[in-house]
Amino acid sequence: MARGRCVPFVLGVPALDSFPVRTWARLTARQWRRNPRNLMLPDDGAGYRPLREAIAEYAYTARGVRCTADQVIVTAGAIQGIALAARLLLDRGDQVWMEEPGFSPARAAFTAVGAAVLPVPVDQEGLDVTFGLGVAPKARMAFVTPSFQAPMGTIMSLARRLALLDWAASAGSWVIEDDYNGEFRYDGRPLSSMQGLEHPGAGQVIYLGTFSKTIFPALRLGYIVVPPGYGDAFSRARLSMDRHSPVAEQAVLADFIQEGHFARHVRAMRRLYQERQERFVALARRELGDSMIVEPAPSGMRLLGWLPPGVSDVRVADLAASRGIDVLPLSRLCLSRPPRNALLLGYVPFSHSETERGLRTLAQCLRSSEA
Repeated sequence: MARGRCVPFVLGVPALDSFPVRTWARLTARQWRRNPRNLMLPDDGAGYRPLREAIAEYAYTARGVRCTADQVIVTAGAIQGIALAARLLLDRGDQVWMEEPGFSPARAAFTAVGAAVLPVPVDQEGLDVTFGLGVAPKARMAFVTPSFQAPMGTIMSLARRLALLDWAASAGSWVIEDDYNGEFRYDGRPLSSMQGLEHPGAGQVIYLGTFSKTIFPALRLGYIVVPPGYGDAFSRARLSMDRHSPVAEQAVLADFIQEGHFARHVRAMRRLYQERQERFVALARRELGDSMIVEPAPSGMRLLGWLPPGVSDVRVADLAASRGIDVLPLSRLCLSRPPRNALLLGYVPFSHSETERGLRTLAQCLRSSEA
């Protein structure tokens, strides 16, 4: 996001124009009227208790996550949750299966603690578990985004999920399940989490959620669900990192969830995002033609734009940035060379006119890169 501005086609920003600001403001004012002293005191590192209770109930109802409030740790977003898990569960030299291409901040968190990150290919069924078993059967951890693979957008099949849990159970290894776009599935109901499956390996799953992409990025609140008995260790580690998240925002979010506003907002955004995706794909085909192929995705808040052979996604992204357009090259999310270059494009926070202007500018950049 360039200098704090939401420019086309930045990733990870929800439809801010459709957020129920008045409801949020009313809940904020009510909290400060009722509980000013409580909002000015720190929490214990695990997070504001009513929020943890609300998250536990919501995660079970909406995502099938099996947990109690004692297993929920409030974080400053999903990336902090990944860093906590890496710090507590990995030793220097431990091997980690990492989706290829994959979420680069997760890779950075693992390498920061000295782990050896092993790229495992992703296909139409998600992480290739057989490949992982072939290169590192005794890896200590696997990082996956099964509900909407980051960045390819595939959904991990049930067979792959079960194979991954089989491995976790037999090897005693950990699985980090980052469910960052799990709510936004457009083809049928959202899939249940791996953590909630009836399988011995589900006890080895660390589940991550974030509110940055469902509410607004500046909130900087997320959560991690840990296995029973690990809550105290994760709470102490959270305290040592940055003490806690702002209590006032946690209290408002707890009310927002408990009173049903969050579930209603997610349902409304699911419909809106599907409409905006259809509009984006139609405009992209009109404005870009064969210079970049954009196909619809079954979930999420981003799309992939596939480039013709020989066109550098990095060069196109650099040209776009010079003209005020923010796109992410797929190659920057790979440890190896991708089979085909592409751009990642966010589409949900932009109006019809913003999308149209942005795609026309991107078309100019594509023509320049081919010259």
